Amino acid sequence: MATTAIPQTEPRKAPPAATAKPVETEVQVPTETDWSTPQALAIPKEGYFKLEKGRYGPIYPRTPANYGFSVIAKVIPGHEQQVRDYGKTIEEAVKGAPNVLAPLRLHYLRWVLFDVGSGLHFMYQGIFDTDFDKYLEDAVALFNATGVTTVFTHLEGWPEDWRTNMPAVIEFFRSHQAPSFLEYGEYPYVTADEIKKALKLKETFSSMLDLMQ
Repeated sequence: MATTAIPQTEPRKAPPAATAKPVETEVQVPTETDWSTPQALAIPKEGYFKLEKGRYGPIYPRTPANYGFSVIAKVIPGHEQQVRDYGKTIEEAVKGAPNVLAPLRLHYLRWVLFDVGSGLHFMYQGIFDTDFDKYLEDAVALFNATGVTTVFTHLEGWPEDWRTNMPAVIEFFRSHQAPSFLEYGEYPYVTADEIKKALKLKETFSSMLDLMQ
């Protein structure tokens, strides 16, 4: 019995897989009003990006951590205990009047004593919401208004007439400042007042939710 040959056909090829097109995502560049995106900022050695003159010298920029400085000066020999005691003075002043430092619009202060072999040094590190020069003007005005002296009287080079000689005070701070070369903000450019308002709002909502239960 004759057989009929079945023609051979090539196996069907699967259609090529569709190539997924890359999804284009728009990169959001954080701004000073974008508190939700952490930011870091590298700062030139000079402490500013371009030279702009302020009331007493170069204007230092606002960073994601807000304004601030780190002032380092040598302690007058034998004055270490007076410097440490002044920390207690500030503690008691704030306990007695929690808003005593409010004019400075501070986020925080850090005071450090250290000796790397050239004598005892004091570091005053602060972050605040005003510009550099206004902070110093407000600080001197605050000390004059309260009658309280300042820890800087125990540092070498501090002007004796600091209560009335603002230019000399500014010069001391500027000549003893160690500018940051990097600053970071987890919630950049947010002011202390904005943080307190947000916490107050949270507290209010929590109280309302408690009343609804």
